[in-house]
Amino acid sequence: MSSLLGSRFPFFASPGTRSSVVIRRLQQTFAAVNSSNENTQIGSDVVPVFKHASRFADKTALRDAHGDYTYRGLYLSSRQFANQITQAVSASRQERVAFLMPNDANYVITQWACWMSGQIAVPLSSAHPASILEYYITDSDAKVLVTTPQFLPLVEPIAKSSNRQLIVLDDTLRMLALKFDGKKANNRGHFEYEIGDLPEAGMDGDFYNNSNALFVYTSGTTGKPKGVVLSHKNIQSQVSSLVDAWKWTEKDIILHTLPLYHIHGIVNVLLCPLHVGARCVMLPKFDASSVWTQLLAVNVQNTERVNVFMAVPTIYAKLIQEYEQRFNKNDKMKEYIHTVCSTKIRLMVSGSAPLPRPIFERWEEITGHRLLERYGMSEIGMALSNPVDGPRIPGTVGTPLPGIEVRITKSDAAGPETEVLLQGSSKGLDKINSSHKKIDGHLEVRGSGIFRQYWKKPEATKEAFTSDGWFKTGDIAQYENGVYKILGRSSVDIIKTGGYKVSALNVETEILSHPDIQDCAVIGLPDDTWGQKVAAIIVLHPGKELILSELREFTKKLLPEYAVPTVLKVVDAIPKNAMGKVNKVDLLKTVFPGNKI
Repeated sequence: MSSLLGSRFPFFASPGTRSSVVIRRLQQTFAAVNSSNENTQIGSDVVPVFKHASRFADKTALRDAHGDYTYRGLYLSSRQFANQITQAVSASRQERVAFLMPNDANYVITQWACWMSGQIAVPLSSAHPASILEYYITDSDAKVLVTTPQFLPLVEPIAKSSNRQLIVLDDTLRMLALKFDGKKANNRGHFEYEIGDLPEAGMDGDFYNNSNALFVYTSGTTGKPKGVVLSHKNIQSQVSSLVDAWKWTEKDIILHTLPLYHIHGIVNVLLCPLHVGARCVMLPKFDASSVWTQLLAVNVQNTERVNVFMAVPTIYAKLIQEYEQRFNKNDKMKEYIHTVCSTKIRLMVSGSAPLPRPIFERWEEITGHRLLERYGMSEIGMALSNPVDGPRIPGTVGTPLPGIEVRITKSDAAGPETEVLLQGSSKGLDKINSSHKKIDGHLEVRGSGIFRQYWKKPEATKEAFTSDGWFKTGDIAQYENGVYKILGRSSVDIIKTGGYKVSALNVETEILSHPDIQDCAVIGLPDDTWGQKVAAIIVLHPGKELILSELREFTKKLLPEYAVPTVLKVVDAIPKNAMGKVNKVDLLKTVFPGNKI
């Protein structure tokens, strides 16, 4: 234990020039934990997630590849790290803190520390190339970057070039939050508090009622990615809605295998369980074999087994593939899997992309679960959901969640105003102005979980809302027989692949920087596994040749992995109208008849 007490993590601080980064070390002592803000939030409507920790204290909050962590352990380590963040920002508040963390307890510690210190968390992803990370960091005007030694080679050059302070978080605080005897965290014995009591942390008064908590960047579907600004009130509203609708309790144990820079992974699968005292089992990354091991509770006690799982359609497709290869020829194993999943797992959810009916049906055959489909966005959290108890219709996204209002509108060609065809909430329909059984139109959403603004983009923010305050999702929805269905984007330039949104325009821009390519168009090719594949249709300069593997190697340096084209078609010319625009619907039919490659 003495080695832990003497551990330090390095803090890199820019001296004010872009040419170098100076390293200085800050002593990490247990005494430092007692020096932070001692004021607590009393009588406030908003209670951030870390303030719930005292109710669950020595209960297990998280399990990662390293071990188990209590709520107390995570809280105390976060509180200690919050002091360092506060020092790094010179005790100011609402500064942006960008962090690149692995999927483990260090992510939770950093997120909570940001909020305890009164700052805004800006999570990053190692799946993004350095150019995109640098854009997020500079666009958010992050004052501090936080990472681990694992990602230091990626982050340190950005810190130097952008003149940002860099904190490198080693494993000390994570190890202190670990259970060391199966009951308590390593840092539990260093505080003289009764069970359930924790030293106070966070901002005082009504700070969290009126402050921002999180930036989540869009996928850049209509230009450069925009920073979605979510307040603490937004997040609490989103979490409360899901806790109510999906019947979360502290007895739940959820398996987390999603990225932690999207709303799906952050709110639905991490913050929801931690708000109610449930447990999150976090895998370093998705691996089909590891997920099946967890779902079947191999070598796991009955009280420790996962009973909730949420993923994107692509993950379910990969799990089905793994099942077919490993289990499908063993009748006893098939029966065992169906029995375990249908009796021991209470809820399985799919989202972030449309769920193909074949995956829905095959998953039900394998596990007995009719996947719960829901609909949401970075800007709004979750808005629509099928019921936990009740019929789930394939291809539909249910009804509005608690606290959410939705409406379907039809554009009025005579002016900027819209005609409301239908409006409803979780309580039912409020108005309906159509006699049709199926009502189609633009989906708009309103509620306390809706984002505040796009960071430093007032015009984009204004354009995203109607004059009467409804957020325009950009999706076309259909209402029939009491449930909603998403028909697709109102723009063909948005591709949904593997749970990600990809801007075709952005991909086209990067492809056109290739010296051998004269023209290109990027479209979404329907696919049962990925939802859509990113397909590039290109025209080459005379005498040039290009194959898919070469294009992929080129674009991997410029785009996230999920945006890199997986299909390539070389053509002599791309048809365009008099205005130079491509009709991508017609192009898809022409180049890929019957959606076949």
